[in-house]
Amino acid sequence: MERNNHKLGTCINDALRIFIYCMAKILKVALMIERSREYGRGLLRGIADYADKYGPWAFYWCEDLFYRKSDKSKLPMLLKKWQIDGIIMRENEQAEKIIKMGIHTVIAPYTTKKYPGTAKIFVDCNAVGAMGAEYLIDRGYKNLAFCGFTEMQWSQERGEGFAKRAAKSGIETHIYKLPSEKARYTWDAEQTFMIKWLKSLPKPVGIMACNDDRSQQLLEVCKLAALRVPQDVAILGVGNDEMICKFSAPQLSSIARNHEVAGFEAAEILHKLMTGKKTSHKEAVVKPTHVITRQSTDFLAIEDADIIKAVNFISKNADQMIQVQDVLENVGSSRRMLEQKFRTELKRSILDEITRIRTDKIAKMLIESTLSITQIALAMGFSSDAHISRYFSSNKHITPLQYRKMFGQIF
Repeated sequence: MERNNHKLGTCINDALRIFIYCMAKILKVALMIERSREYGRGLLRGIADYADKYGPWAFYWCEDLFYRKSDKSKLPMLLKKWQIDGIIMRENEQAEKIIKMGIHTVIAPYTTKKYPGTAKIFVDCNAVGAMGAEYLIDRGYKNLAFCGFTEMQWSQERGEGFAKRAAKSGIETHIYKLPSEKARYTWDAEQTFMIKWLKSLPKPVGIMACNDDRSQQLLEVCKLAALRVPQDVAILGVGNDEMICKFSAPQLSSIARNHEVAGFEAAEILHKLMTGKKTSHKEAVVKPTHVITRQSTDFLAIEDADIIKAVNFISKNADQMIQVQDVLENVGSSRRMLEQKFRTELKRSILDEITRIRTDKIAKMLIESTLSITQIALAMGFSSDAHISRYFSSNKHITPLQYRKMFGQIF
């Protein structure tokens, strides 16, 4: 009897959950985000993950309509017809009209234009630029350059972040500037100018491009100029769009960002707006997470053979609890001499380099894998979660779990 009552109670609970689900209002969300680039695809993955957990949502795709000129003016009318509850969109010429309709909006701007009353997806471009400079400096580059689009605010901000970080290390940044209005829109004309600029730079040089599209253009111009990548020119892009980076020869290194996390946060903000819940947090931030090293930067801009051998040994054995003595034995050098070389060339000690490379490897595993903290600790030679947490926190000033929540993919 008791067992039957338990079964009956379970059935009633299941039926109640189904009833509540069916009675829940299905929120209608319009999406105007490009699917042709990793930035847009990453945001969309995060939005989909949120809707899957806290929906149901019905999605209406507006991207294709927007890019057909004949349909642009129809967007406000269609949104009204569909009775849209909210919209997540990239900045576009119809943005103000859509916002005036009173639809709850999360916008991802690419200009400095203000959109009062909306939530936004903000890209921390200064942090992106700073990470690019630090990465190239860590690889030994004393000559740095930035190549972007002069007329784009987000590109300027990345260049500023790059130059500011380079200046901290006493390095001047060579900034690429478009020659004229005419050449700006004629790629053939700009290539000639870019070749002259590249040839004028001191070598070897590490160049950060404002995005992956620009890095691909730089790569092609280097070929035309008979400059070797990465031996003469190292190229680093932004966005980690594999359809660009992996289909280039050599493959392009790029700064990865937390697109999915930002998309998830944007959806969370929109959900609160659509359901009338108060929220003081109206900004989802896209942050740089780490650099994906591929062939275009797989080079140490260092002449000293002992340092190259030491850094390569550390990188190869980063998952081991290696000590300074292990490095000295591999290189065959005295500690005093190798320490002096490290501090002169890399501005850090041998132990600092071991710590930097190991910490970066842990960070990469936290972001890219589904391994637990315990599994990562064991894989990296630590005895416990507490041990790896102390090690990681002392260098990144954040715990491994906090780091994963902030930058990791949503699995």
